[in-house]
Amino acid sequence: MKGSRVLIIEDEPALLRGLKDTFASKGCEVLTAADGQSGLDLAVEHNPDLILLDIMLPRVNGYEICRALRKHGLEMPIVMLTAKGQEEDIILGLNLGADDYVTKPFRIRELVARANAFLRRSKAQETTTITFGDFELNLTARKLFRRGDEVELTAKEFGLLAHFATRPGRALARNDVLDGVWGRSVIVTPRSIDRCVATLRAKIEPDPHNPTFIQTIRDIGYRFEPGS
Repeated sequence: MKGSRVLIIEDEPALLRGLKDTFASKGCEVLTAADGQSGLDLAVEHNPDLILLDIMLPRVNGYEICRALRKHGLEMPIVMLTAKGQEEDIILGLNLGADDYVTKPFRIRELVARANAFLRRSKAQETTTITFGDFELNLTARKLFRRGDEVELTAKEFGLLAHFATRPGRALARNDVLDGVWGRSVIVTPRSIDRCVATLRAKIEPDPHNPTFIQTIRDIGYRFEPGS
């Protein structure tokens, strides 16, 4: 985390000050904005390593900021800070390009841990091989190995695992996964992903009923946690 540039866009003065002090104490370069337009300008100008983004902002709301940043081709992780806990609001933010969310009031330590995970992963060198647990996923060969032995996957199972594994720690809405793995031209229901996840868990999870890697986010979708 030390040396990372973090942009905090939040219109509550006390929370903004507390978050700024917390991340500065971790050695981050901290940029702040109290309204959406100023935050968007700072993001485009400075290209931070991470953005903590309130949703209900003056001038430009957080949803529009997500949309604009992704339209500009900026791919830094975005964590939404929202007082809105409704499923549809969270899914909207994720579909517009946010990577994760925390609902106010939240624990600062939890937010710092999530932020640190995103910063660590985004700074990792891109590779065609992803390791998690006892597994090694080779994206080029389209094969999964466990301790050197190949694990047989269907084409759809591989696509689903690759989609998850290349987005570690992110909250992924079902519709996002459907678009990324099945494509928009295919007519399927969100439950199609649930069935495919079940068969994939049976092949990679030590206990498919208590998953370690592919975690369910109730009413939202899934999160892939590769572990340390």
